[in-house]
Amino acid sequence: MLNLPNADRSISTYEIRNRPVAIAKRDASSFNRIAYAAAHVVADPLAENDPWLQPAIDWDKTLAYRHYLWDLGFGVAEAMDTAQRGMGLGWPEARELIARTLKEAQSRPGVRIACGAGTDHLAPGPDVTLDRIIAAYEEQIETIEAHGGRIILMASRALAAAAKSPDDYQRVYDRVLSQIKEPVIIHWLGEMFDPALDGYWGAADHLAAMETALDVIATHAEKVDGIKISLLSKEKEILMRRRLPAGVRMYTGDDFNYAELIAGDDQGYSDALLGIFDAIAPAASAALEALGAGQHNTFFDLLEPTVPLSRHIFKAPTRFYKTGVVFLAYLNGLQDHFTMVGGQESTRSTLHLAEVFRLADAGRVLIDPDLAVSRMRQVMAVRGVPQPR
Repeated sequence: MLNLPNADRSISTYEIRNRPVAIAKRDASSFNRIAYAAAHVVADPLAENDPWLQPAIDWDKTLAYRHYLWDLGFGVAEAMDTAQRGMGLGWPEARELIARTLKEAQSRPGVRIACGAGTDHLAPGPDVTLDRIIAAYEEQIETIEAHGGRIILMASRALAAAAKSPDDYQRVYDRVLSQIKEPVIIHWLGEMFDPALDGYWGAADHLAAMETALDVIATHAEKVDGIKISLLSKEKEILMRRRLPAGVRMYTGDDFNYAELIAGDDQGYSDALLGIFDAIAPAASAALEALGAGQHNTFFDLLEPTVPLSRHIFKAPTRFYKTGVVFLAYLNGLQDHFTMVGGQESTRSTLHLAEVFRLADAGRVLIDPDLAVSRMRQVMAVRGVPQPR
């Protein structure tokens, strides 16, 4: 039992109401969808550093979290926005994270890993040319491929700032994709996740932008494994999915509508590359196994209750969703503190975290309810919500 605040400033007693989905080791072969979890990084809370300026990472806990996801059958999408890329995690830290994860995976043959390659070590500015952006992409790609990693081609803030037309995007992606060793996943990250990416692909209108992205993919279909779009619009994702060249996958990045997009329709389905899978991994793993076994009702019974939680975690300002993801890892005992790289634990309110707790219970993703209650009581007490004795 604990006390949680309400929007009207009252405080209510809350008790856990739902039994969590059990954790069970699974192999990806039991899934009929490819499923990547974009994984977060665990900060080192005892480091002597300036949190807003100097990232400090607990490497042991961070890598242990990857094993947790692999044990549940997920691939890991490494050094993506869920890992606070561009919001506390710079390229030097991302480079080390990628190298450590790929080395760690050598003990886990067959697990999927795809790593984010972008241009985040190149600050946008008036002197940034397309050639410099291409060179920045090439540097990160070369580093990842040297470690044997596969590429997720991340959207570039520098390109969004420098491009004058869709042709500029065509030029950059043509050059980069022509050099890739293995097929990549292109990531179209919407402006709701990163305002600096507004107008990506050369148009503020997503449907117009989609035409450029589709042209790039069609031109280099043999170099593209798939595209992950994070626009929080199932209609746009389905529209694009139906127009992709044969053999090119749609990886849903829609943290609002993932259940129905993964299930699909009579014209196709989406695979998954989702930050929310980090937070709801046991339920998502069980649901994907059920889908693989043809148990569609069980799939929805397991996954749909997590959707309200995900919509809350990813609510505007969406870029602060990482706080909810890490908060759940703390409540679930997967790390022993709620400290984040860049001090990002401060980006969500006490009311927001209280609702995360309620919805996590409804979604059956509080792995150890007693531990979750104990930790939630401590967090609420520190934030000014008195707790029952």
